[in-house]
Amino acid sequence: MPLQPDSPLDASRPEGPTAQDRELARRFLDKRGGGLRRKLALWRDLQLARRALKAAGEPGLVLDMPSGLGQFWPVLAEYGNRVILAADDSAGLLAVARQSHPAELVRRVSQLQISLPVLDLPANAVDCVFCMRLLQFCATRDQRLALLKELRRITRDTLIVSLWVDGNFKAWKRKRSAVQRAMNNREPSRRSVVGKASIENEFRETGFKVVGHHDVLPGVSMWRVYVLRKEF
Repeated sequence: MPLQPDSPLDASRPEGPTAQDRELARRFLDKRGGGLRRKLALWRDLQLARRALKAAGEPGLVLDMPSGLGQFWPVLAEYGNRVILAADDSAGLLAVARQSHPAELVRRVSQLQISLPVLDLPANAVDCVFCMRLLQFCATRDQRLALLKELRRITRDTLIVSLWVDGNFKAWKRKRSAVQRAMNNREPSRRSVVGKASIENEFRETGFKVVGHHDVLPGVSMWRVYVLRKEF
């Protein structure tokens, strides 16, 4: 049955942050707060999130996963009737997120600690899964398909995902950099760039149709946000 706002999962409360969590949070906040370019990047991220939520029909019950430090909570909360569930595998990051936002915003958000790849949530639990900055860490097709199938199980309507795609200047530059890293015996990046045709085929294969997409900077940036609808 669908997850309700007063369910036991919704009432779970994570433990306090560890020193490692606080250091990760500090580095993230430093990165987001410093420099005009980074501030513009954050502004653009939030703008694309608004557009994606609108294209998804302004869903009423949204799972933000992984929520990290809750950087998208203010945008999710702009729709007054929305119920927001925030899930992450780090209890400490969830605790830091609670401390990083105004109390009135935190009261709008119910937090869940979860584990990947199998999510401890019922089928059709939410109207929309808002999944930013996760899919690009799936290095293989099988990993992406497993995650997409699980997200399809949880949502009863839409899925918003972001990832890096090819066919732009940054992807070309990154490919050249990867060759240099290999020549210098340096570790490859944990984040993957996926072909547009390949990922859209994977969406269809796992039972989604593409409602639309938004690029951070068309022709230049790798970052793309997809809005998908579950097909039956």
